[in-house]
Amino acid sequence: MFADRAKIFIKSGRGGDGHVSFRRELYVPCGGPDGGDGGRGGDIIFEVDDGLNTLADFRQTRKYVAKNGEPGGKRRCHGASAQDLVIKVPEGTLIKEFETGKVIADMSGENRREVILKGGKGGLGNMHFATSTMQAPKYAQPGQEGMELWVQLELKVIADVGLVGFPNVGKSTLLSRVSNARPKIANYHFTTLNPHLGVVDLGEGAGFVMADIPGLIEGASQGVGLGHDFLRHIERTKVLIHVVDAASTEGRDPVEDIRAINKELEAYNPQLLERPQVIAANKMDAVYEEDPGQPSPVERLREAFEPEGVPVYPISAVSGQGVKELLYGVYERLKGLSSAPVVFEKEFDIASLREGSDLPYTIEQNEDGEFVVEGPRIEKMLGYTNLESEKGFLFFQNFLKTSGILVELEKSGIQDGDTVRMYGFAFDYYK
Repeated sequence: MFADRAKIFIKSGRGGDGHVSFRRELYVPCGGPDGGDGGRGGDIIFEVDDGLNTLADFRQTRKYVAKNGEPGGKRRCHGASAQDLVIKVPEGTLIKEFETGKVIADMSGENRREVILKGGKGGLGNMHFATSTMQAPKYAQPGQEGMELWVQLELKVIADVGLVGFPNVGKSTLLSRVSNARPKIANYHFTTLNPHLGVVDLGEGAGFVMADIPGLIEGASQGVGLGHDFLRHIERTKVLIHVVDAASTEGRDPVEDIRAINKELEAYNPQLLERPQVIAANKMDAVYEEDPGQPSPVERLREAFEPEGVPVYPISAVSGQGVKELLYGVYERLKGLSSAPVVFEKEFDIASLREGSDLPYTIEQNEDGEFVVEGPRIEKMLGYTNLESEKGFLFFQNFLKTSGILVELEKSGIQDGDTVRMYGFAFDYYK
């Protein structure tokens, strides 16, 4: 079975404790403190490995704990920092906080390596705490605790085009004909249990990546069968090809098939229906002449869907009839879309996990009456948040609330309509 989900526990290393010691040498009767600092705990890092294509490894190992930093020593010796723990995942892996389902990181596109949990800082040795009034401090700082989290890993295949349809309509046959993919093909329902990727080469540098999404059934959006496991792979695709059995070899109506599939897509994620769609009326080699007065299956499909902007291409995946026209039609649609992969925005602030992790920030009112908010954590958050997207802006609003910045702004006397400025970003405040 294709493994595309996994729940794992991750924990970064604890920082080493600072050391308490005093210089003891001949002829130095009153040596000062010389306790060294503790080492940093190991980070938890996720890294894309192109040699992986499933999350199967995470079925055997579910706990990933980085090592702790070494404690400091006498004579100002620093403890060794722990080695980081690197977790390899396939490209397209989404890392979510398990309880809330919020996105921590999307290992796709240019994001090949990301530190998810930082190791704890090493504690300071007693040599840092000597003062003019306390020259022999017997105190050292303990190492900072690591961070721990249960996360959900989800693999969503990265493809430009997704083939959707009921089982046994010819998706695998079509993919094997037009690409370098070699899926197993047989005349059984649910023959395909995992998505197959294939590169479609149209020549002269033109082409795209196509995914054969396993056959869906009615109720898939409620998790019937393997519905959720299959539907999540469609979320990254940019164009959907509905493959239908135009010959009705199993007694199903092709028009009703497309309506049913679209209903499942909408129930799972309404945004999926906003993707461009085309219809591949497959098995035309098995369509026989019907009553002259009755419309053909292709005519019925065109009457039903072309007014909605969905073109219909009659094809035979077995003989190759009409396949070239289908591929070039899909390619023309892709050319009008962004070439960047679909990447999910961050929704979960890891820094909120560490108790006392709130870095200082300041709120001041400038000459123009604007409330200027600055601080290292705010600057870092703005660096990885896309405020132009709806999810990114909602994440930003939640950050202001959970970090206490909104409360401090109200204490500072902010009113509705006042301007808040943060490192070049400005917005109006409304309660």
